[in-house]
Formats: sequence, structure tokens, C-alpha cells
Amino acid sequence: MTERPAWKFDGKNVIRGTYKFEWNGGFAVSQKRKNINALHESIKRGTGETALEISTKSEVDLGADLSAFVLKLDGVLLECVFQSSKVFENGGPYRDLLEMSPKDAKRDERLQNSGKLKSFNYGGHDWSLRPVTAFYDYIYVKSALQTFDKETLKDGLAEYQWFTDIEFNPKKSINTQARSAAILKALLSEGNFEVLDTPESWSEYHKRIVKG
Repeated sequence: MTERPAWKFDGKNVIRGTYKFEWNGGFAVSQKRKNINALHESIKRGTGETALEISTKSEVDLGADLSAFVLKLDGVLLECVFQSSKVFENGGPYRDLLEMSPKDAKRDERLQNSGKLKSFNYGGHDWSLRPVTAFYDYIYVKSALQTFDKETLKDGLAEYQWFTDIEFNPKKSINTQARSAAILKALLSEGNFEVLDTPESWSEYHKRIVKG
């Protein structure tokens, strides 16, 4: 038995729930999909609501297409944008990561050997590490809005209440595309896209809406 988080926009805030299920070991896609289904069944039993997996392992096209390893921001894969925006005590941002594959960018040794993460630099702006996950959520939302028509996204996400990311382990990571997808749903529901205009306006929005 294990547990994993899921996120939901409840009409006011983005909230987090944690659900237990039987874990299926192994690295095959089939095993990961068994875990996704088990997690979603746990959510269904606990809430009566449906969930969408946001990853390349999703069996739903929208969930797979919204993966951070598929989405692009200004023509560059999202994961590469994120890694290439990191500023450390002793180096960065490493813009050459924009030209790598997402997996290679994420594993680049400079990201581990440049000291503590200080901030992010993207679009000519410096981004603080607070609120936690705000920068990642920002570039995720921007990339999704560049990739999809707003109404298509709004209608597609409206079919689901919860969002999951089976690879995300909160004991090892902070950012997850599942939380980002819930924030995206919130933004589409509210229609206040002007919060994306500056780091400051996004930070205030993030503080207001994200509760988990």
C-alpha cells in the first residue's frame, strides 16, 4: 500500500488530497498505468469524482498532450525551458540546455554542481523561489495556452475534477504537472489571464489560489 497526491480546483482554490492504493512495481508502461488506474479508483471511492492523469503515461490524449515532456513554450520543450532558467550560487542560467532532450537537460551535472538554487531567469525577468512552484506553474500554464485553444482546454479539463501525476513523489520533488493542470483549470474558469502579465501579478495570484 502506498499513497500519492492529487490536485483539484474546487471553484475557489487549488487544493490537494492524498489517496492510498496498492502499488504495482516495475518500470513498464503497463505497470505504471495499473498504478494510475488504482489511484484514480481510490479517488473515485473517496470523493465520487473523476481524475485525469497528466503525463506521457496517461491513456487519455489530453492528459498525455499536457505532459511537461510534450508541451512547448515558444517552440522549446517545457522541461528544457525550466531547467535552462535555473540560477545557482555558482553558475547559470545554462541556456544550452534549451537544445537538449528533456531527459538530458534534467540530468545535466551542472544542475547538481553549481551550489544552491537562487532564482529563475526567464523572459528578461528574475523570478523568486517564492511562492514555491510558482515559476514552474507559470511556464506550464503559458505553454498550455500557447499549444491549445482556450475553449478546447476549458471544455476538456471540465470533464475531470482531480489531476494526478503518477511519477511525482512529494518526498523527492516539489513541482508537478498535476498541480499545474489544476491551476490551469482555475485560470480558464476565472478568465483573468492578465495575471500572467508580470512575475508580480502571477505571484499574487498563486498565493491567493494555491492551497496545497
